[in-house]
Amino acid sequence: MEPEILRTARLELSAPRVSDVAVIHEECQDAAIQRFTTVPSPYLLADAESFVELAHGWWAEGSEATWAIRLAQRLVGMVGLAKLPSGAPEIGYWVSSSVRGRGIASEAARAVVDWAFSPERPELARIEWRAVVGNLGSARVARSLGFRYEGLLRQAHVNSLGRSDLWVGGLLRTDRRDRQPWPVI
Repeated sequence: MEPEILRTARLELSAPRVSDVAVIHEECQDAAIQRFTTVPSPYLLADAESFVELAHGWWAEGSEATWAIRLAQRLVGMVGLAKLPSGAPEIGYWVSSSVRGRGIASEAARAVVDWAFSPERPELARIEWRAVVGNLGSARVARSLGFRYEGLLRQAHVNSLGRSDLWVGGLLRTDRRDRQPWPVI
């Protein structure tokens, strides 16, 4: 599968490039990104180089679709779908602290959900969302896209900082994609 470019009102989503390595490395020093994602900690320049190479491989084999989020041509985050062949891929995203709270993650993730559920991909029936308990920003994004809160996965998140509980949600192709009521989390 070839990398696709997605565009929204403010953003361009495109495959990460070698020229993005320094910015990816810098952004992944953020303690929140290291806590709430599976990026290594410490995050080395070699990790960013490897990530860009892996992302191109994932596109080529059709296993994952990963986009760099670009605002005014500046990389401000990543968004992607892992485990595409499963028919229920998991959406993941992070954005730079410099743009948090401006709707960038929601706008980018909405474009990815639209791409996933387009008629060209009828095999995708569901998208899963998982977030470390306490990651309220990620929960706000998922809720705004219509994801339904489905529960808690105890100690299911593992990264270099240890284990954490995860919130989990799902969005079906047939679901309404508007803000959904969630229990207090």
